[in-house]
Amino acid sequence: MYVPAAFAASDEDVAALLDGAHLVDLISPTATGLVATPLPMLRDGDSLLGHVARNNPHWRDAVAGESLVIAHGPDAYVSPGWYASKRQHGRVVPTWNYLTAHVYGRLVVHDDVDWLRALVTRLTERHEASRPHPWAVTDAPVEFVEGQLRAIVGVELRITRIEAKAKLSQNRPAADRDGVIAGLGDHPVAEAMRARA
Repeated sequence: MYVPAAFAASDEDVAALLDGAHLVDLISPTATGLVATPLPMLRDGDSLLGHVARNNPHWRDAVAGESLVIAHGPDAYVSPGWYASKRQHGRVVPTWNYLTAHVYGRLVVHDDVDWLRALVTRLTERHEASRPHPWAVTDAPVEFVEGQLRAIVGVELRITRIEAKAKLSQNRPAADRDGVIAGLGDHPVAEAMRARA
């Protein structure tokens, strides 16, 4: 990924993005080309953990080498009409602000029911935590859960390197950044920009 120095994400940006990511894209090489699967993953130290349907060939077809997870943070269209520079000289164009991380590593497959149960429980707890009456894996009948666990396979990306980008109008004058923040209002990209001000 092309990351100009002005848009380099900090370690804090990367940690927040990976800890807060919900749906990511897992991309792996196979004998016939690249294969991609969207899936929820959790960060666990230097790994990202998830699962795919057993019938999904991704886990079987991935060959040795690097796999890639793309974690998407908030993104937003930036109108040149928000820039103070538009009124000054008019030499402005639209752009897109965003946070993203490309996480590279070795893909490891887990076909162990206890590993999968722990992962599914953690994923469920994460996504149910904000609900007034969270659902738990233990709310479902045991035999049903066991059948569901046999229908999935765990995947772990053991991280070897991360390229991350926080493109948040850092290359624009302060008045233009203020205009973008005002134009975006309470959008998460505006919040990320305010945190850097």
